[in-house]
Amino acid sequence: MRISDAVINGRKRVGLSSAQPPFPASSLLQIWTKAVSDSSAKPAFSCLGQTLSYGEIDQLSRRLASYLQKKLKLKAGDRIAIQLPNLIQYPVAVIAAMKLGLVVVNTNPMYSVRELVHQFKDSGVKTVIVLDQFYDTLASALPQTDVEHVIVTRPLDLLKQPKQAFLSGVMKMLGKRPNFKGSNVIDFKDTLEWGSSYSPYSATLDDICALQYTGGTTGASKGVKLTQFSLLSNIAQALDVVSVVPESLKHSVAVAPLPLYHIYAYSLCFGMLPAIRGHSILIPDPRNIPLFVSAIKKFDFDIFCGLNSLFVAMLQNKDFQKLNFSKLKITLSGGMALMKSVADDWQKITGCIVSEGYGMTESSPVISMNPLGFEKIGTAGIPVSGTEIKVIDDRGVEQLVGGVGELCIRGNQVMAGYWKQPEQTAEAITDGWLRTGDIVSVDEEGYISIVDRLKDMIIVSGFNVYPNELEQTLTAHPSVAQCAAIGLPDNKAGEVVKMFVVKADASLNQDQVLEFCRTNMAAYKVPKHVEFREHLPMTNVGKVLRKDLKAEEAALRATDS
Repeated sequence: MRISDAVINGRKRVGLSSAQPPFPASSLLQIWTKAVSDSSAKPAFSCLGQTLSYGEIDQLSRRLASYLQKKLKLKAGDRIAIQLPNLIQYPVAVIAAMKLGLVVVNTNPMYSVRELVHQFKDSGVKTVIVLDQFYDTLASALPQTDVEHVIVTRPLDLLKQPKQAFLSGVMKMLGKRPNFKGSNVIDFKDTLEWGSSYSPYSATLDDICALQYTGGTTGASKGVKLTQFSLLSNIAQALDVVSVVPESLKHSVAVAPLPLYHIYAYSLCFGMLPAIRGHSILIPDPRNIPLFVSAIKKFDFDIFCGLNSLFVAMLQNKDFQKLNFSKLKITLSGGMALMKSVADDWQKITGCIVSEGYGMTESSPVISMNPLGFEKIGTAGIPVSGTEIKVIDDRGVEQLVGGVGELCIRGNQVMAGYWKQPEQTAEAITDGWLRTGDIVSVDEEGYISIVDRLKDMIIVSGFNVYPNELEQTLTAHPSVAQCAAIGLPDNKAGEVVKMFVVKADASLNQDQVLEFCRTNMAAYKVPKHVEFREHLPMTNVGKVLRKDLKAEEAALRATDS
């Protein structure tokens, strides 16, 4: 039985269309403007105890758009970086960028100087919107980039008076309100005083909406070109899956703890939820579980989006267990493998089955989802409508149902390519087929199971970590001769990084290695384990055999158990 037959049967079984569903609008901005037009007073985003409606968010974004266009002279196609956690300033900035046709460069606030320099130089960012607490790192990177303007915002900037003034005074007294210097530094609040008139941009389907940076086998992260066409296609595909819910999804309240600088949350909060006039509850720091629970307890939420490590942490919190889950009808999981025991516990506590999905940045991002009401725990679901899949072996031979090999996909959600990387684009996409780099099997009903990763990518709490990048960074240390990074299983994070190090200087110790990593890597990339070796296993041509290191670790775990 061929994979395509299994997928078609799977779709028929759950009543989904196999064709590309129609777009909800002609652009992402039109999805938003339709919501503003018919649901202006409805809540759009909540954060830090504040809720703003679609109309209020739109008005703020109009003011910011006016400033960006008239004062900073930004024009369609210019790149603007957003370096923020989940705050209401994020949607204000994104909607403003959409109104002007700017390309959003989503930037992890935890990036190190080295990572910021690479991303901003590669993409040609002109303006950065950054949270105050991350400014110092950004300031260190700026001299090595062509960034012209920096807009600094504080968490309280959009709170209404007198609450904002009172809390700002308290933070200043506590020394938590730094001053910023430099002629190119702009206060976010000042951008909202420029008026609300601007010349709107009319987007085409080929326009790039976002440059979403992702790592690769070369170590340097690449900008994935996500267009209006690819994002609208994927939003329509995802909506097609959730539309099987018998209750109306209109005006659903969604808990959105996943970072907006990830394409999954970006597409959800700026595409899917506005399309259903939904209300996003933004969580700035999902690692602070007590504060997280406190933030959502007053809402009767319909949708919860998360990943395995977050579910584990929430389930261990007694206050979370006491929440009212009577309206919860959709729990979406992605970013890392969902453990069956976690899915079972979640259903027991909340009464809601977890629907696991699978995707990647290069596919905008959703490739497959477990259809609601037809979940098969332990699988990544079936391909979303309009998506073809095939599984190939290392010789490129297509496998039958049950066979194991690399997953390749073809559909309208596939990226336009890598920014300024035609050769790497050609390697990733052949005859329209995107090679995912993931080893899978597909059962007779079309459900995909992830077996392993063809690449050595490590997934730490849903964040992609690439060994080559870590190794290239650490080998810049003068006392490191060689190193190799692998992922180790971890009950909480899914995986953590272990670094094997060969010393160039006998005095090098673990603390020095970790300190260097903390300075030059985002926190989630920093190794949890460091082991010094006299030498590393190599091929005849001098390539480190990570698979041998993984095998050694697996043998040790088997012995310990």
